[in-house]
Amino acid sequence: MSLEPLTPEVPSNQCAIELMETMPTIMQFIRTEMRSQSASLLSVPQFRVLAFLSRCPGSSLSAVAEHLGVTRATASAMTDRLVQRALVNRTEDPQERRHVLLHLTEAGSSHLQHSREKTRDTIAALLHNLTDEQLLSVSTGLIILRKVFESTHQP
Repeated sequence: MSLEPLTPEVPSNQCAIELMETMPTIMQFIRTEMRSQSASLLSVPQFRVLAFLSRCPGSSLSAVAEHLGVTRATASAMTDRLVQRALVNRTEDPQERRHVLLHLTEAGSSHLQHSREKTRDTIAALLHNLTDEQLLSVSTGLIILRKVFESTHQP
Protein backbone atom coordinates (compact mmCIF):
# COMPACT_ATOMS: atom_id res chain seq x y z
CA MET A 1 0.00 0.00 0.00
CA SER A 2 1.27 3.41 -0.95
CA LEU A 3 1.25 6.28 1.53
CA GLU A 4 1.80 8.77 -1.26
CA PRO A 5 -1.19 10.94 -2.15
CA LEU A 6 -2.97 10.08 -5.34
CA THR A 7 -2.34 12.33 -8.31
CA PRO A 8 -4.91 13.32 -10.94
CA GLU A 9 -3.35 10.77 -13.30
CA VAL A 10 -4.14 7.81 -11.03
CA PRO A 11 -6.66 5.52 -12.72
CA SER A 12 -9.86 4.55 -10.94
CA ASN A 13 -8.62 1.00 -10.36
CA GLN A 14 -5.63 2.31 -8.35
CA CYS A 15 -8.00 4.46 -6.32
CA ALA A 16 -10.18 1.38 -5.75
CA ILE A 17 -7.14 -0.56 -4.50
CA GLU A 18 -6.27 2.23 -2.06
CA LEU A 19 -9.87 2.34 -0.85
CA MET A 20 -10.05 -1.44 -0.38
CA GLU A 21 -6.77 -1.46 1.55
CA THR A 22 -7.64 1.53 3.71
CA MET A 23 -11.28 0.93 4.63
CA PRO A 24 -10.76 -2.30 6.62
CA THR A 25 -8.21 -0.55 8.83
CA ILE A 26 -10.52 2.40 9.41
CA MET A 27 -13.55 0.20 10.07
CA GLN A 28 -11.59 -2.00 12.48
CA PHE A 29 -10.53 1.10 14.39
CA ILE A 30 -14.09 2.42 14.53
CA ARG A 31 -15.50 -0.97 15.60
CA THR A 32 -12.87 -1.35 18.31
CA GLU A 33 -13.40 2.18 19.56
CA MET A 34 -17.19 1.94 19.59
CA ARG A 35 -17.01 -1.47 21.22
CA SER A 36 -14.84 0.00 23.99
CA GLN A 37 -17.63 2.50 24.69
CA SER A 38 -20.06 -0.34 25.43
CA ALA A 39 -17.72 -3.13 26.50
CA SER A 40 -19.95 -4.52 29.23
CA LEU A 41 -23.24 -3.98 27.45
CA LEU A 42 -23.08 -4.99 23.79
CA SER A 43 -21.35 -7.32 21.40
CA VAL A 44 -20.13 -5.84 18.10
CA PRO A 45 -23.01 -7.46 16.15
CA GLN A 46 -25.53 -6.10 18.67
CA PHE A 47 -23.99 -2.67 18.28
CA ARG A 48 -24.31 -3.04 14.51
CA VAL A 49 -28.02 -3.84 14.98
CA LEU A 50 -28.47 -0.56 16.86
CA ALA A 51 -26.63 1.38 14.14
CA PHE A 52 -28.69 -0.31 11.41
CA LEU A 53 -31.98 0.43 13.18
CA SER A 54 -30.90 4.02 13.63
CA ARG A 55 -30.50 4.31 9.86
CA CYS A 56 -33.49 2.10 9.00
CA PRO A 57 -36.15 2.37 11.72
CA GLY A 58 -39.00 -0.09 11.42
CA SER A 59 -36.84 -2.72 9.74
CA SER A 60 -37.83 -6.35 9.80
CA LEU A 61 -35.88 -9.15 11.42
CA SER A 62 -35.04 -10.40 7.93
CA ALA A 63 -33.52 -7.02 7.01
CA VAL A 64 -31.39 -7.09 10.17
CA ALA A 65 -30.25 -10.65 9.39
CA GLU A 66 -29.36 -9.68 5.83
CA HIS A 67 -27.45 -6.61 7.01
CA LEU A 68 -25.42 -8.65 9.49
CA GLY A 69 -24.95 -11.60 7.16
CA VAL A 70 -26.46 -14.03 9.66
CA THR A 71 -29.46 -16.33 9.78
CA ARG A 72 -32.84 -15.02 10.80
CA ALA A 73 -32.63 -17.15 13.97
CA THR A 74 -29.30 -15.56 14.94
CA ALA A 75 -30.68 -12.08 14.29
CA SER A 76 -33.74 -12.95 16.36
CA ALA A 77 -31.61 -14.08 19.33
CA MET A 78 -29.52 -10.90 19.10
CA THR A 79 -32.60 -8.74 18.89
CA ASP A 80 -34.20 -10.56 21.85
CA ARG A 81 -31.21 -9.61 24.01
CA LEU A 82 -31.48 -5.98 22.88
CA VAL A 83 -35.22 -6.00 23.66
CA GLN A 84 -34.49 -7.46 27.13
CA ARG A 85 -32.03 -4.60 27.72
CA ALA A 86 -34.69 -2.08 26.62
CA LEU A 87 -32.55 -0.86 23.71
CA VAL A 88 -34.90 -2.07 20.95
CA ASN A 89 -38.69 -2.27 20.66
CA ARG A 90 -40.33 -5.08 18.75
CA THR A 91 -43.81 -4.41 17.39
CA GLU A 92 -46.16 -6.41 15.23
CA ASP A 93 -46.32 -5.32 11.60
CA PRO A 94 -49.90 -4.06 11.16
CA GLN A 95 -49.98 -5.36 7.58
CA GLU A 96 -48.42 -8.78 8.28
CA ARG A 97 -48.99 -9.98 11.86
CA ARG A 98 -46.37 -12.73 11.61
CA HIS A 99 -43.66 -10.11 11.00
CA VAL A 100 -42.18 -7.72 13.52
CA LEU A 101 -40.90 -4.20 13.10
CA LEU A 102 -37.85 -3.12 15.04
CA HIS A 103 -37.16 0.34 16.43
CA LEU A 104 -34.56 1.78 18.76
CA THR A 105 -35.87 2.81 22.14
CA GLU A 106 -34.85 6.15 23.61
CA ALA A 107 -32.24 4.28 25.67
CA GLY A 108 -30.93 2.49 22.57
CA SER A 109 -30.72 5.71 20.62
CA SER A 110 -28.99 7.46 23.51
CA HIS A 111 -26.48 4.64 23.92
CA LEU A 112 -25.67 4.66 20.22
CA GLN A 113 -25.33 8.45 20.15
CA HIS A 114 -23.02 8.44 23.19
CA SER A 115 -20.77 5.78 21.65
CA ARG A 116 -20.66 7.63 18.33
CA GLU A 117 -19.77 10.92 20.03
CA LYS A 118 -16.92 9.34 21.99
CA THR A 119 -15.62 7.62 18.87
CA ARG A 120 -15.91 10.84 16.86
CA ASP A 121 -13.87 12.67 19.53
CA THR A 122 -11.16 10.00 19.38
CA ILE A 123 -11.00 10.18 15.58
CA ALA A 124 -10.90 13.99 15.71
CA ALA A 125 -7.94 13.78 18.08
CA LEU A 126 -6.14 11.50 15.61
CA LEU A 127 -6.81 13.93 12.76
CA HIS A 128 -5.81 16.96 14.82
CA ASN A 129 -2.25 17.10 13.45
CA LEU A 130 -3.34 17.17 9.81
CA THR A 131 -3.11 20.50 8.02
CA ASP A 132 -6.26 22.37 7.04
CA GLU A 133 -5.56 21.41 3.44
CA GLN A 134 -5.26 17.72 4.33
CA LEU A 135 -8.46 17.83 6.38
CA LEU A 136 -10.29 19.47 3.48
CA SER A 137 -8.96 16.82 1.08
CA VAL A 138 -10.05 13.96 3.33
CA SER A 139 -13.46 15.52 3.93
CA THR A 140 -14.03 16.23 0.24
CA GLY A 141 -13.00 12.71 -0.73
CA LEU A 142 -15.31 11.16 1.84
CA ILE A 143 -18.26 13.27 0.68
CA ILE A 144 -17.63 12.16 -2.89
CA LEU A 145 -17.35 8.51 -1.86
CA ARG A 146 -20.55 8.68 0.17
CA LYS A 147 -22.44 10.03 -2.85
CA VAL A 148 -20.99 7.35 -5.12
CA PHE A 149 -21.85 4.49 -2.82
CA GLU A 150 -25.22 5.80 -1.65
CA SER A 151 -26.30 5.95 -5.27
CA THR A 152 -25.54 2.24 -5.72
CA HIS A 153 -27.15 0.72 -2.64
CA GLN A 154 -29.82 1.76 -0.18
CA PRO A 155 -29.74 0.03 3.24
